[in-house]
Amino acid sequence: MNTLEDWLAHAERLHPKAIELGLDRVRAVAERMGLRFDCPVFTVAGTNGKGSTVAMLEAILGEAGFRAGAYTSPHLVRFEERCRVRGVPVDASELVAACADVERARGQIDLTYFEFTTLAILHVLSRAGLDAVILEVGLGGRLDAVNVIDADCAVITSIDIDHAELLGGTREQIGLEKAGILRTGRPAIVSDPVPPQSVIDRAVEIGADLWLPGRDYNFTGDRQQWAWAGRGRRYAGLAYPALRGANQLVNASGVLAALEAMRPRLPVTAQAVRTGLAMVELPGRFQVVPGQPALVLDVAHNPHAVAALALNLDAMGFYPATHAVFGAMADKDLAPMLQRMDPLVDRWYFTDLPTPRAASGAALLAAWQALTQRGDAAAQVAASPLEALRAAALAATPTDRIVVFGSFYTVGGVLEHGIPRLQAGRPDPAER
Repeated sequence: MNTLEDWLAHAERLHPKAIELGLDRVRAVAERMGLRFDCPVFTVAGTNGKGSTVAMLEAILGEAGFRAGAYTSPHLVRFEERCRVRGVPVDASELVAACADVERARGQIDLTYFEFTTLAILHVLSRAGLDAVILEVGLGGRLDAVNVIDADCAVITSIDIDHAELLGGTREQIGLEKAGILRTGRPAIVSDPVPPQSVIDRAVEIGADLWLPGRDYNFTGDRQQWAWAGRGRRYAGLAYPALRGANQLVNASGVLAALEAMRPRLPVTAQAVRTGLAMVELPGRFQVVPGQPALVLDVAHNPHAVAALALNLDAMGFYPATHAVFGAMADKDLAPMLQRMDPLVDRWYFTDLPTPRAASGAALLAAWQALTQRGDAAAQVAASPLEALRAAALAATPTDRIVVFGSFYTVGGVLEHGIPRLQAGRPDPAER
């Protein structure tokens, strides 16, 4: 196994299940590897807003002069996106070497793909000479592989029902799973405006330093700027984060609370906050690409995230027609997502995705047909996200917009060759 692709294929074959929650296997291998961090670690869990929170923490710490590393998942196009040092994906060769170390350490322990690759990425980050590490929890919190690392600061973002078969069917059950990343005596930042009581109760039970919105910190804003206030620090006249969408203020507010809580170890200046928020980038989170037609990319793949996407689309103003490319996993709660977008979309392009977990384009079309209230809307099926985007570009006028949303596979599929620059009536979008 000489390439990263070889190792990823090997990792997929190790365990009979794609997902098996639990820390025993990962902890045993981590101990054999001597895996540890000598710098502050942030762990970020939640249903929505995790990627944005990680990106903003990473950007601000970088602007403050700290060497920050980050782990996020899944990736959009290339696996290396999951492991960043100073905002740049690490080279595949570093991951190859780390995978070999994990393989030597695991012995007869069967790891899932996520567990194997998480250990490899943590290994890379632990040896990168970092000043701070930010880890995104892949699924849940309590039993997720990332939770083998004791966070110095835990952040819990917005919580909604997703992966109910594994985490529970209520926000209270899911909140308790997310709260598994909290640690006694350490900052526990909650950025969900209405957090489940189970999160609060768990923080109190273990004696975590709980930061709640509206109690320990808050934000206000108008159309031009916003302000934040915490336990002992205020920021006024802040420009809105470069990540678009009204929900990003909720995420940014939690980020500033986390940085305030960690100020004794990672002091950041007001200028680093301003510049970091202004410069932060994160592909696929209400990413608006100028063109004719305009292109919107968003990995909204559960009802809560799709509701936020719909509100953000409403705020964009008038477009003669909205075309939507949509692909999703079969186990998602599809009906609320389709219902929320139904009034906004004039033409649908339902796409197959390259994974067995995905709903077929034909199945998505049937689900939409069963609930649509739009007698004037049209729909078709495509074999891939890029084929769907080409069909949409061919049908759109220069003043329309195309929204690509759903699974990471959907958005990643149209970004495979770079960011498309659309031109109405042309079936092959130019990349840049």
